[in-house]
Amino acid sequence: MTLNRHLTGWLMALPLTAVLAVFLVLPIIMIVVVSFWGATEWSIYPAFQFDNYEFLLTSNVTYRVYFNTLKYAVITWAFTLIIGFTVAYFLAFHVRTLTWQIALFLLCTIPFWTSNIIRMISWIPFLGRNGLANSALMSWGVIDEPLDWLLFSDFSVILAFVHLYTLFMVVPIFNTMMRIDKSLIEAASDAGASAWQTLWHVIVPLTKPGIMIGTIFVVTLVMGDFITVRFMSGSQKANVGRLISNDIALLQYPSASATAVILLITVLMVIGLMLRFVDIRKEL
Repeated sequence: MTLNRHLTGWLMALPLTAVLAVFLVLPIIMIVVVSFWGATEWSIYPAFQFDNYEFLLTSNVTYRVYFNTLKYAVITWAFTLIIGFTVAYFLAFHVRTLTWQIALFLLCTIPFWTSNIIRMISWIPFLGRNGLANSALMSWGVIDEPLDWLLFSDFSVILAFVHLYTLFMVVPIFNTMMRIDKSLIEAASDAGASAWQTLWHVIVPLTKPGIMIGTIFVVTLVMGDFITVRFMSGSQKANVGRLISNDIALLQYPSASATAVILLITVLMVIGLMLRFVDIRKEL
């Protein structure tokens, strides 16, 4: 009987395993293989060489681009965490009825009803030199001349990232907070804990799995994104995703594959480091 159950479990998992193998594992293996190939201006030839990795790991441009990518990821993570935690906390503990919780949560998802590119482009007339933001600040007397750094800068890139990916932080944190037993908060209050102490010593520790899941979503999405950097920086800034995109546009697939492999390793290292501090299996 036990053997049959074991066999049945493997048979049920087989279709999903096959799908993951064909559409996830196999493409990654192909990318790794191609990353060792060689390329000229007019052809790509199969080989086993480390030229692509040697060029990437010895180029100062690579390190600057990776630093820029990590900078975007860290700053975006910080802002999305603050905003996401605040929104989730309000929905979970200050909205009393389930109906209003659902309604307000759906309200947060309204921006996702449109394309990412449309949401990005909508910032351009707002942040431009003659846009609504500069016009409002000048009319209020806050500034005397338009601010150039509002658009096509690191500020606009990070603003777009925060706008695009905050919901990926709100959802797992809100899901975790909804599972917190309200009697624990009442017990903390009865024990004399202030609202801040309850938040820091009860709610935050119990919300760590949700924070970690949201962090993984945000960090991986930002580090792999290239279209946002291209549009919102006016092609003046670069991240690893843009390096890969540029190589593909030039048909330099081995170089793009090598950059993708290094990016994948970097992301996996970051995720592995985070998972050492929090066990997210409680949420899965």
